[in-house]
Amino acid sequence: MRATLAPGRPSSTTVGSRVREAVNGFASRSPSRFAILVFALLILVFTLLFSLPIATTTGTTTPLADALFTAVSVICVTGLATVDMATHWSVFGHTLVYVGVQIGAVGVLTMASILGLVISRRLGLRAKLMAASDSNPLRIHAGPVAEGQAVRLGDVGKLLITVALSMVVIEGVIALLLFPRMLIAGIPLGTALWESVYYSAMAFTNTGFAPNVEGLTAFATDYWFLSALMIGVFLGAIGFPVILAIATNLRRTPGRRRRWSIHVKLTLLTSVILLVAGTVLYIVLEYDNPKTFGHLDAGHTVFQALFLSTMTRSGGFSTIQIDDLHGSSLLVSDMLMFIGGGSASTAGGIKVTTLAVLFLAAFAEARGVESMDAFRRRIPIDVLRLSVAVALWGATIVAVSTIVLLQITKAPLEHVLFDVISAFATCGLSTGLTEKLPDAGVYVMAATMFCGRVGTVTLAAALAQSQRKQLFHNPEERPLVG
Repeated sequence: MRATLAPGRPSSTTVGSRVREAVNGFASRSPSRFAILVFALLILVFTLLFSLPIATTTGTTTPLADALFTAVSVICVTGLATVDMATHWSVFGHTLVYVGVQIGAVGVLTMASILGLVISRRLGLRAKLMAASDSNPLRIHAGPVAEGQAVRLGDVGKLLITVALSMVVIEGVIALLLFPRMLIAGIPLGTALWESVYYSAMAFTNTGFAPNVEGLTAFATDYWFLSALMIGVFLGAIGFPVILAIATNLRRTPGRRRRWSIHVKLTLLTSVILLVAGTVLYIVLEYDNPKTFGHLDAGHTVFQALFLSTMTRSGGFSTIQIDDLHGSSLLVSDMLMFIGGGSASTAGGIKVTTLAVLFLAAFAEARGVESMDAFRRRIPIDVLRLSVAVALWGATIVAVSTIVLLQITKAPLEHVLFDVISAFATCGLSTGLTEKLPDAGVYVMAATMFCGRVGTVTLAAALAQSQRKQLFHNPEERPLVG
């Protein structure tokens, strides 16, 4: 006989189907809003967890402002803190930090697509659209998408697998590089094992938290240790689509021609140029500063400048006090942090490809040509429009947050601007201002981190419903520019 349900009691299958249909319906209407909602819910959950007495070493409840800020900083893989991360949190609290940065590093839209996969039990078209849009923001707009995109819909499954494998493999390798150095430094076996895993995760996710009280002070001259951190930060900052492309080409049959998309080429080339330029500028600007590099010889100065240039791209680690830098170096750091890393990476900022497209457009205009060309490929005009939107929205968020914090704290402009850009670009470096902020300033910085991580384009699309079609065109007239 077939079992029947009691009257008025819905079956679990029916309830589950309704939940999946509701989630899929909301995700299909606005993938970007769904992704932002996922991140907001994650932050809420981690705020509650960080507020628990078990999360602190003293067994007391963390104030709401500090718990919220920590949750946002962890989920947004920023690295800024209003409490002493090494001494304030217990083993449970540090475990929350470790798990949170792994979740946040996946990316806002990719995370939403994975949640949709769990709920729907399959990776459907809608989930693929959300995952693809994390690597290619053009997908949140209506209309055709260029074929030269970073990741096509058919490759989204590979991208999600690459995200998981790259995180495990790269973090594992970095941990293996760090572990023996910690043992040599006299750190106990258990502590060395935990801290090597912790540091490797903070490097690849570009977060920059340190599990120990002294931070990198004990390893400030250990170039093996610092080099391992730089490798982790760089690999995390170039982006999962680039890692996927490199892994795919490495598996090609010997003799077959390797194909690199324009996204991969622009990301790697621009990243290397910025890395070298930052290193040179820090050497020139800080060679006479006794508080930073002035007491070092030439070789040590070059390495420390390279380390600082790498970390300002979103890494968050530092072997010097940031407020000891000259004002000119702080401004250089502001620019590097604002640019950030690659698209669909663990880094923040407006992204290196955005900067590359803007420079290509300016170069094309200077030459008097209509099209933007790079590596024998033409970049369509809608990519330029998106790049301008990203840069303007990012500059607007930084400007508004800076003005508000200046009014709240009355602190020097260079310090406020540095910490605001660090929050927006999810970098994690600080002049010391963030840990001294009143609650009002803490909430402003938390909002800045959230806006920077979810992405200016994603946020704009969620608020302005960019998928609407324009059915008419107004008469054309040219204003004076410049």
